[in-house]
Amino acid sequence: MARLKVISLFCGCGGMDLGLMGGFKYLGKTYKRLPFDIVYAVDNDPYCTKVYNDNFKVKCDIKDVKELDITSLPNCDVLIGGFPCQSFSISAQNPPRLGYKDERGMLFFEMVKVLKEKHPRFLIAENVKGLLSANKHKAFPMIIKEFENAGYKIKYKLVNASEYGVPQKRERVFILGFREEEDYNNFKFPDALSLNSRKVLKDVLDPNSDNNEKLYFSEKAVEGMMAQREKKSKGRVQNPEEPCNTISSHLAKVSLNSFDPVLFVDGRYRRFSCGEAAAIQSFPEEFNFDAVSENKQYKAIGNAVPPVLMWNIANALGKVLK
Repeated sequence: MARLKVISLFCGCGGMDLGLMGGFKYLGKTYKRLPFDIVYAVDNDPYCTKVYNDNFKVKCDIKDVKELDITSLPNCDVLIGGFPCQSFSISAQNPPRLGYKDERGMLFFEMVKVLKEKHPRFLIAENVKGLLSANKHKAFPMIIKEFENAGYKIKYKLVNASEYGVPQKRERVFILGFREEEDYNNFKFPDALSLNSRKVLKDVLDPNSDNNEKLYFSEKAVEGMMAQREKKSKGRVQNPEEPCNTISSHLAKVSLNSFDPVLFVDGRYRRFSCGEAAAIQSFPEEFNFDAVSENKQYKAIGNAVPPVLMWNIANALGKVLK
């Protein structure tokens, strides 16, 4: 089977790229190498890119996607990216158009530009569940329309990582674009795993972290939470027998007065270690985050696409090639 060349925009620390390529082990299961090779990657975060460049053969560019000279990018068969989505607005034109509240809202259009210039066979875009309802449910149909106007037939699905071997309840929208009608007709999103094949939090907790005093909350923090508890259901203690609640990019600053998942160990509250957070996101043990400080590691991990979730999507796409 021919290998497909991939351009990765907004690559972050590389969760999406690792999942797309495959060839790693996680919790005793081998995720086979898939027929995709990264030929170009870019992200503007100097810390995430350090982590990326520590783990991948192809070194990613550290620059703003808007500064890319798209004509000089290598040709590709697949375009992937989790575009930032905090900032869409609907311009009140007639007909209404997809606009932007700040610079980040423009970044989605960079993917559209690459599609129009390079005409890859496939597109894989990933985003938060909130994209579906953004701007009173108006943004998402316009995003789909922009992809269609670039020449792509679109399939999308809201998937929960916990149904695909990731020990985390993380809902994300995957948008797949197909240049060819036949590919579009042949693609099917992967089926969820049977309940007994799924992973839970205790599968990835590190008992050594229970001895790390640095991870525990102070008495003052606990008192503050208890005082608020009547009013709010905060201090999200996780049940190790279930998948973890979604972890986010502010893992380093986890608070007991928020919806952040925390652990309750021997009568005390603690946050996850970096290693546990990476495992909750389904990064294999050999994936190295040490190039940056712990704070930056937490941020990179929390923002990543879980590699095992991405592998399942990419593996389903690989079946189209056969």
